[in-house]
Amino acid sequence: MQKPLVHTDSPVQGRSSGLRLAVWLGLHCLVLASCAGDFSPSDVRSGIKKALSGTDEQIFLGDTVDNHYHPNVIMKRGEAYFEKEEYSEALVEYKHFLELHRNHVLAPYAAFRIGEIHVKMARTIDRDPEPMQKAIIAFDQMRKEFPGSRYDAQAQKKLEECHDWLAQMHLFVGQFYYRRGSYLAAAHRFEQILKAYPDKPVASDALYFLAKSYHDMGADDWARDQLVALLEKYPDSKFASDGKHLLARISADQPKTLLAQRSESASLSDAGSGLTQNSPSSLPSQPSAGSFLPSSTMGTPSPSPDSLNGAAVHSLKSGFTACRLGAWC
Repeated sequence: MQKPLVHTDSPVQGRSSGLRLAVWLGLHCLVLASCAGDFSPSDVRSGIKKALSGTDEQIFLGDTVDNHYHPNVIMKRGEAYFEKEEYSEALVEYKHFLELHRNHVLAPYAAFRIGEIHVKMARTIDRDPEPMQKAIIAFDQMRKEFPGSRYDAQAQKKLEECHDWLAQMHLFVGQFYYRRGSYLAAAHRFEQILKAYPDKPVASDALYFLAKSYHDMGADDWARDQLVALLEKYPDSKFASDGKHLLARISADQPKTLLAQRSESASLSDAGSGLTQNSPSSLPSQPSAGSFLPSSTMGTPSPSPDSLNGAAVHSLKSGFTACRLGAWC
């Protein structure tokens, strides 16, 4: 007697039976093709693996409520994208998971995965650092929103790696500027490393190249300070020997530069030659009708002819802020 057909209203049971039928048909076709000699055994094995893994592809099909809102489906879809290195799509799924299921047991994992994706999207230190900066924000936010989670220690380790990467990036950019002769821009990058990452391994390298940048700009007194700090803080660094030789050469030359003078130690004579005070001979007479001097100069000490050129240059630069070494304008 023929058994009656059993109908079910469950979409899960119907879908699973359909998947089993599809896998069985796929395996049957592969076996027949292998027997016919069209495929090698390795092709059959790869085909079986593909047929079995094809069941996971069902999470990308259909327009059901489960596919859009069920936490397990969303997480599985994000993991599938992550394994395929389709990081932009995986990022969307993990963010979608957190939007809908922030109190779920897998929420800390989804937040951790977001940071990992940004790290994966960052390439080398000569590329855009924005993905690594986003990774730092993501890991910090994950530790703040899910304190004490099982992924907290891993997030802290990832944060250290991200900061190491950014420090290396600043050193790379600074060395690039230095090789091009842009010593002021290079010094700015090296100072950023010393301020933001003083405990990183690249700090000793940044200190040495900062001294070299000052030396090549003629500010040997500033370069000397950096070299002394290098030998005191990092006596075993790879640039310690080069720093000793550079310091010895600078100390032997004893240059006197105006670039590295502090503004507070500047004397009145530094403001310009030819200016005298309380000298009766320096008081000007009344200007003639064709005089170019403005009326505001009447009754003030008269500059010498050599200082008139400096006054003209100063008038051209009025409205601009004078930049000096150490002040980033």
